[in-house]
Amino acid sequence: MVTKQDYYATLEIERGASKADVKKSYLRLARKYHPDVNKETGAEARFKEITEAYEVLSDDDKRAAYDRFGHAAVNGNMGGGSPFSGFGGSPFGGASPFEDLFESFFGGGMRQQGPPRGADLQAQVTIDFEEAIFGAERELNVTRLHTCKTCGGSRTEPGTKPVTCIVCGGSGQVRRVQNTILGQIMTAAPCERCGGEGVIIASPCKTCGGQGRVRQTSTLNVSVPAGIEDDATLRLSGQGEAGPRGGASGHLYVHVRVRPHKQFVRQGKQILFVQPLNVIQLTLGDEIEVPTVDGPVSLKIPAGTQDGQTFRLRGHGAPDVRGGERGDEVVTARVKIPTKLTGQQRALFEQLAETFGMGKAEATELAQSEQRQDRQHDKGFFGRMKDAFIGPDEE
Repeated sequence: MVTKQDYYATLEIERGASKADVKKSYLRLARKYHPDVNKETGAEARFKEITEAYEVLSDDDKRAAYDRFGHAAVNGNMGGGSPFSGFGGSPFGGASPFEDLFESFFGGGMRQQGPPRGADLQAQVTIDFEEAIFGAERELNVTRLHTCKTCGGSRTEPGTKPVTCIVCGGSGQVRRVQNTILGQIMTAAPCERCGGEGVIIASPCKTCGGQGRVRQTSTLNVSVPAGIEDDATLRLSGQGEAGPRGGASGHLYVHVRVRPHKQFVRQGKQILFVQPLNVIQLTLGDEIEVPTVDGPVSLKIPAGTQDGQTFRLRGHGAPDVRGGERGDEVVTARVKIPTKLTGQQRALFEQLAETFGMGKAEATELAQSEQRQDRQHDKGFFGRMKDAFIGPDEE
């Protein structure tokens, strides 16, 4: 088992050294042992040890943990890897906080990147409520950059090839000596002649003008899955713009809007519906047909149903886009008080009021009292009766 050197000893500092002293010592040692500067055997390993020690001692929390528990406090995070993981990452995950610094000082580009990906695009489709439940197909006309069919994205006229850049020799980079806080360092920057590509397009394609891409409008078929909700977004991978220089295509993001329904309201997998019922139906019960997205369904209203009572129609709700069983339709009973009565109907309601131990005058007075107390939806029974007897214009 290899024993790690104490981090303070690695940076050649005392345990009580300030953060400024930690950084100062690190920069001094980094300049001395960086593999782009020091080609001696063991210099790279030494540089990694120095960087690992600095990443711990420059962070207050990590330093406190190390002071208390030693290497055991950080070994779980180190995972046995090198501080830069090949000069591309940090032992603590993500990019090293010194990566940009050393890319600037020691080469201007330690990470090789391929051709850039094409741009992402946005579009929108609008569907009906029922289409959101059962799914739908839509066609979209999308204007985007396509790979040129004449040159296949090579940007050169058919029969010709790109020419190697004479400035950078095809490397795409030009090296220069730069004076930095670490001394004279050899740096690399993208070649200005070829833009970092390493080649020159001597005979540009006439169709695309040497761009490798042309803007065209094409028709795409979009499958909207069953159960999708309003304001959801679909991603069509690779249906964005073609990338330059043969790079991968971007994505097309389709935002889905659902038109509101006149009768139904969706709540997750549930579909909500309000069913108006008159006093007789609520009191004596009834069997009615209730609309659903699947068509009319029979619903039994039991005698004595209260205003606001709900009923559940299993399997008549919305599906989940991830699969599984459909939700339910929830039917809410709402009393509908008649505003106009015939003489016969009024007489029958007056007789009904008497069976509750009330005369017409008493029923009217109680109804007016209840209406003054609560003019909102949840009126008492005789409050509603008052509206039926007298009507809102007779107060």
